[in-house]
Amino acid sequence: MQLESKTWCVVREITHHAPRITHMTKILLIDDDPMITNPLARTLRQHGYEVRVANNGRRGLETAAEMEPEAVILDVMMPEIDGWETCRELRQRSSVPILMLTAMGEEIDRILGLELGADDYITKPFSSRELIARIKALLRRVALDQAIIPNSTLEVNGITLDLDNRCVQKAGEQLALRFKEFELLALLMANVGQVVSRAEIFDKVWGTDWLGDTRTLDVHIRWLREKIEENPSKPDLIQTVRGVGYRFVGG
Repeated sequence: MQLESKTWCVVREITHHAPRITHMTKILLIDDDPMITNPLARTLRQHGYEVRVANNGRRGLETAAEMEPEAVILDVMMPEIDGWETCRELRQRSSVPILMLTAMGEEIDRILGLELGADDYITKPFSSRELIARIKALLRRVALDQAIIPNSTLEVNGITLDLDNRCVQKAGEQLALRFKEFELLALLMANVGQVVSRAEIFDKVWGTDWLGDTRTLDVHIRWLREKIEENPSKPDLIQTVRGVGYRFVGG
């Protein structure tokens, strides 16, 4: 079986009483294979989503600028501009959640997608039930509102996090954080001095329907440490509590 072949991406449609949602969430599907896009777009629409399809990376970037989607489903293997470059450019413009479709099962490919700014990935072949669950998880972004974080600005150990403008500074220098890095850091800083369990992090940052590789959290922690720690290999700010989770150390 050649998983690299797009024809193996069999999307099994769910046609029985698909739940409706009141808000027409806009989803952009970027893939050049109509054997994937036609049934997938139909299934998403049955679940109440507004869907637009772009058949290559270049058109996908143009459509994203036009429609301002609330989620993007992005294939890796495409002509003109592949999924990696499309993901990179999308992330430079927006913090929109990106779910990548990949036939490649190697960890290096998954990590590359995350490094370029993807929020999740799903490996072909997949069922529509799994895809819908992933989309719901992506759309369940944690609202770091007043109920969770009472202050719009958090300052701990030389790190300043501005929730309203979604920016982070270290000693007055602006840091470039990915969307999930920002939410992860905000959650840890809001609970300074306390251990935040891995389960709680996944629940609040990735959503309760998270179905991805749990190593994703470790990757994001590593990225954060590389940006805010003086010595990432011996972190002072983000401490690992083995078997439990992570703790942000206060001053």
